[in-house]
Amino acid sequence: MFQNVMSAAISGLSIIPVHVETDVSDGLPQFRMVGFVTNQVREAEDRVRTALKNVGFSTPPKRITINFSPADVLKSGSRFDLPIALGILAADKRIPQESLDGVLAVGELSLNGEIAPVTGVLPIAMRAKEEGIKKIIVPALNAAEGRIVQGLDVVGAKSLPEVIEYLQTGARPKEDEESPAPELNNYTVDFSDIRGQRKMKRCAEVAVAGFHNLMLEGPPGAGKTMIARRIPTILPPLSLEESLEISQIYSVAGLLKPGRPMMETRPFRAPHHTMSAAALAGGGSIPHPGELTLAHRGVLFLDEMPEFARGALEILRQPLEDREIVISRVKGSYRFPANFLLIAAMNPCPCGFFPDMNRCRCSERAITAYKNRVSQALIDRMDLFLEVQAVTYEELSGTAGRQESISSAEIRGHVVEARKMQAARFEGTRLRFNAEIPASGIDAYCPMEEGAKALLKRAFNALKLSARGYHRIIRVARTIADLDGSEVISPLHVSEAMEYRPRGFGSTDAGGF
Repeated sequence: MFQNVMSAAISGLSIIPVHVETDVSDGLPQFRMVGFVTNQVREAEDRVRTALKNVGFSTPPKRITINFSPADVLKSGSRFDLPIALGILAADKRIPQESLDGVLAVGELSLNGEIAPVTGVLPIAMRAKEEGIKKIIVPALNAAEGRIVQGLDVVGAKSLPEVIEYLQTGARPKEDEESPAPELNNYTVDFSDIRGQRKMKRCAEVAVAGFHNLMLEGPPGAGKTMIARRIPTILPPLSLEESLEISQIYSVAGLLKPGRPMMETRPFRAPHHTMSAAALAGGGSIPHPGELTLAHRGVLFLDEMPEFARGALEILRQPLEDREIVISRVKGSYRFPANFLLIAAMNPCPCGFFPDMNRCRCSERAITAYKNRVSQALIDRMDLFLEVQAVTYEELSGTAGRQESISSAEIRGHVVEARKMQAARFEGTRLRFNAEIPASGIDAYCPMEEGAKALLKRAFNALKLSARGYHRIIRVARTIADLDGSEVISPLHVSEAMEYRPRGFGSTDAGGF
């Protein structure tokens, strides 16, 4: 007898419908799987056989052939256990064949017949709805993910006997309590927590408003990490569409929190400097989302940036330009979104205390070698640089720190208004943020007052700026003008933009003014 059960494969972040075709026929007993499957899928034979036996349904002593169609798509993971078991039972007439019509099933079987959770249920449910499928059977622990998709009947089951009873009698498994409604943008940290560091807060505001990558350089304990962790709170509010997009990525990666089937805040990823290039980009023989993709629509924070392996840092160059990462393997190419704001932090020297020569013992050569660990090509992709000073006692304990306190909501309001100006400016183009303005568009998008032009000319000649440095200052000044609600760049905007230039990296743009 023949039976077809719908399931799904995950290729990168793409969901591909898969027909799990089961044929049970006379012949020497064997269990054969075909259709471009990995060893993970082949291991389902032992799990399915044992699970069926332990719930009272022995595998028929016949020739069992399982075909996964389409055969040119690689199938991996344990999510095919449940459709394989259901296909065998239906082909052996243990459950009504018509009960599986229009049903998609995914789930991993334990040896005692329980159904364990799998990754990717949310995007699978979304693709099932696109394909016109009305019902999906998933592990009970994944049911909340599937129910996010409106207009889809999601059956969450804890064990194989529950699924069999449902298909035989229509009696639904006992449903767990519904997950609480998502509370978007409910952050536990706020910029008001930070005392002092007015300039660093302002630099973060400019970075977020124009989507400019930011490098913070300062001694340990100056607040670099504290600021970085609060930057997601000043990004524009997370919309439901963005939450679904991010949640699909985290579902495939298996990182959604139990009882919380949706991402409720923008991602903040802070990988350790020992992380490999493959883990950063998303590696393995079958690529999966890496840190760059997990930071999509949020912030990627690289603390102690020079301590990262050179190869890992160079991985960043292409995603920072294209806002996606492409990983090629013999079995295919995989595209992952990587539209994130890069925030990097580093010490001024290996010990962290330069230029305090009472504490710093680093030689000039050691300092230069330390900073040269970050390539010039990557430095050129950082629009903002800030030398962070240590917080003073008065800022931490006195009234000055409290008076300068500003909440994330206030800063976010400024950012949203600046983003609106950019949206209007770039309407009808592929540009979205000031950081993306090409050199050819500087004159059209960045009108300047005569005083601003004169100031920029003096800086160009005095500091011997490169063309890249010249354009970088104008883009940042454009964002500062947007935060002021001005369509024209003034000398004050240019002056502030020049404060955020790189120093001490061997760049032709380095130096004071």
